[in-house]
Order: sequence, then structure tokens, then C-alpha cells
Amino acid sequence: MLPTLITAALAITGTLLGAIVSGRFQERAAERAAHITHSEAVRRDRLEAVTALACAVSDHRRAMWMRGDAILEELPAARKQTLLDESHMTRSAVTRPLVAVRVLIEDQAVRAAAERMITLTYAMHDSWSSRQALTDAREGAKVAHDDFLDVAARYLGSAA
Repeated sequence: MLPTLITAALAITGTLLGAIVSGRFQERAAERAAHITHSEAVRRDRLEAVTALACAVSDHRRAMWMRGDAILEELPAARKQTLLDESHMTRSAVTRPLVAVRVLIEDQAVRAAAERMITLTYAMHDSWSSRQALTDAREGAKVAHDDFLDVAARYLGSAA
């Protein structure tokens, strides 16, 4: 009878240990899956923030070009007012994605490239003295835009 009890106790102990080990493996697998899902969500949010900022700045750059062109062409005041209103809306639209980039991306190179892109786009306002000054300012803003995208792409590629 004693050997049967010992055998039964060993079987029960082995079953319990097997269940504990199996449960721990499942728990770790679930943790890894949750971590991967979270990482993918953060990456997706970062990509969306970069994309939204690039689009908003591009829209504002276009609005600033149109506004500067209207001033240089001496278009009617009503047209200039419409373009002024549009440039105010596009500048305001830069704020939300800029905040998202600042919150989601701690990389200083990405942040610096974003700031440079925005600064050069906003600086188009000071370039309405001649067609060449406006063109040069736009080209500088476009280069900064492309640089931002390159830096962000490298960051997002390495953070994957």
C-alpha cells in the first residue's frame, strides 16, 4: 500500500509541477505578445505623427507661397485676406502633429529636424520682398522638409 501511495503522490506532484511550468510558459508568451502589440501601436502612432506633421507643414508652406505671391502680384485685398485666413488655418494645423511628435519621439535628431522644417517654413513670411527671396525661402523650407523625412525614416527604421 505504501508504494502505491508514494507513486500516487509523485504522480500528483509531477502533474502539479507540469501545470505550474506550463502556466508560466503561457504567461510569458502572453507578456511577449502584449509587448509586441504595444510596440507596434507606438510605432504606428509615431509614423502617424511624423506623417501628419509633414503634411501640415507642406500645406502651410503652400499657403505661405500663395500669400507671398499675392502680395508680390499686388492682388486685390479680398484675395489677400482669403489667403491670410488660409495661412492662419494651416499654421494652426501644424500644432497638433507637432505636439504628437514631441510627445512620442524623444530622439533629438528628429525633434531638431522638425523644428528646423517648421522654422524655415514660418520664415517664408519674411521673404515677400521679391520673387527670388520667396523662391529661395520656399526651396530652403522644402529641403528642410525632406531632411526631416529622412531623419524620421531612419529613426523609425531603427526603432522597429
